[in-house]
Amino acid sequence: MARDYYGLLGVGRNASDQEIKRAYRKLARELHPDVNPDADAQERFRDVSAAYEVLSDAEKRRIVDMGGDPLESGGGPGGFSGAAGFGGLGDVFEAFFGGMNASGPRRPRGRVQPGADSLLRTRLSLAECAVGVTKHLTVDTAVLCDLCQGAGTNGNSKPVRCETCGGAGEVQTVQRSFLGQVMTSRPCPTCRGAGETIPDPCRKCGGDGRVRSRREIAAPIPAGVANGMRVRLAAQGEVGPGGGPAGDLYVEIVEQPHDMFVRDGDDLHCTIRVPMVDAALGATVVVDTILDGPTELTIPAGTQPGEVSVLRAHGMPKLRSSARGDMIAHLDIVVPTKLDAKQSDLLRKYKAMRNGERTEVLSAQSEHNSGLFARLRASFSGR
Repeated sequence: MARDYYGLLGVGRNASDQEIKRAYRKLARELHPDVNPDADAQERFRDVSAAYEVLSDAEKRRIVDMGGDPLESGGGPGGFSGAAGFGGLGDVFEAFFGGMNASGPRRPRGRVQPGADSLLRTRLSLAECAVGVTKHLTVDTAVLCDLCQGAGTNGNSKPVRCETCGGAGEVQTVQRSFLGQVMTSRPCPTCRGAGETIPDPCRKCGGDGRVRSRREIAAPIPAGVANGMRVRLAAQGEVGPGGGPAGDLYVEIVEQPHDMFVRDGDDLHCTIRVPMVDAALGATVVVDTILDGPTELTIPAGTQPGEVSVLRAHGMPKLRSSARGDMIAHLDIVVPTKLDAKQSDLLRKYKAMRNGERTEVLSAQSEHNSGLFARLRASFSGR
């Protein structure tokens, strides 16, 4: 289960990088083992350090925002190592002293960065959701520049070390505070943290290594998808800066309403209007199903209003499974509103033959326990 890294630092999901750093500094002052030797504080310090490592890294934070945990396959909490077994000591230096840690200056991030994920929505009919379909979609994303092949340079020119930061990718300033002199750092405004610049950039992409392009892709949609589900297409998203690896493309399903069926998970519900005589005598009707075409449905003799009839395994296919849901027909008994003289006479004779039957007024409680509601509950529970 993914950890709540935002909650560990006590910040909201929309917190800025500066707010995350301030929250970490405050907690680090309280919980660092050199300040607070309490065992619970030490454990919390490890968790807070792991949270800062994740949320201060744009790629790891993106994974968290998508519901994942970028550290779940690592070693100890946050994958840290340090003196006395406490992780995050280097990050304490980084948070307070701007890019300097126990192992030396932080490296520049480089020009080549992973690309972002993209999201498209596509409308599918219920039948398309049931059988699966390949949708041909138009995608507008950043793609690799075909002129420089991601290098960002013009011809045979090469990137050079940034003169502003000396290739460090960041510039540092010293400020006075109640803790004394504190060194802070920020990305170099000239090279934007890459540590190098391109004096002769590519004429097509301007040195970014990628360009915007509209293209057509075929997106295979599996059978059984439902409204709101997303299908992942690996490496079909945005190409990263400097020609970095492309992110993923997610295709979100928008399921359209059906004229006959209402979907409930893998089950399909429909309403069938049954003439009063057929409900009394029983009948067999032909109904359309979503995958099996016209299928016979038996209406038992004596069917009451509101009862249901179930066609097992005639509903939607379960995603990535051979099993299927059910088709549930809700039976609506139709009482004729207009009768000719002969029909009325026949019904009067029928009534006379069943003179023992009388109209009854039942309490709501008795109806709930033994009438329509009880039959509906029994039908849905499979009894």
